[in-house]
Amino acid sequence: MALVEEEKKATGFTVKDVAAADFVTVYAAHLKRVGNLELPKWVDVVKTATFKELAPYDPDWYYIRVASLARKVYLRSGTGVGAFTKVYGGRKHRGTRPSHFAKASKGIIRSALQQLEALGVVEKDPTGGRRITRKGMAEMDTQAATCLQRS
Repeated sequence: MALVEEEKKATGFTVKDVAAADFVTVYAAHLKRVGNLELPKWVDVVKTATFKELAPYDPDWYYIRVASLARKVYLRSGTGVGAFTKVYGGRKHRGTRPSHFAKASKGIIRSALQQLEALGVVEKDPTGGRRITRKGMAEMDTQAATCLQRS
């Protein structure tokens, strides 16, 4: 008997199949290219948290933050603004005293989630927090597939 080799066809890719950094950069570039995301007027002067000394150097940092938030909502629905402040938080340097954890800015996260809602990628969950929509899931899976095809 001859062994028959099966053709391996990829039926579909999801965001979970792609490395986080690769997906976020591809999805941020997609959001910038599409142009539906409206940048707030304070985007060039704001710090991302109170414990930061400077604003981000990257001029496209807002697109990256929105893409990262979309990925996190995709992976764990029902997460709200308060939980995201803890996710994006970090260490506050207090001089000679020991460092402590500090939360990120709520305004940036809230504005980014509202932008994603306006695009139809995210919606409010009735039990609290945000969840991904079918349209958003399809769009993000498409970007994940293109990300895997490039590598």
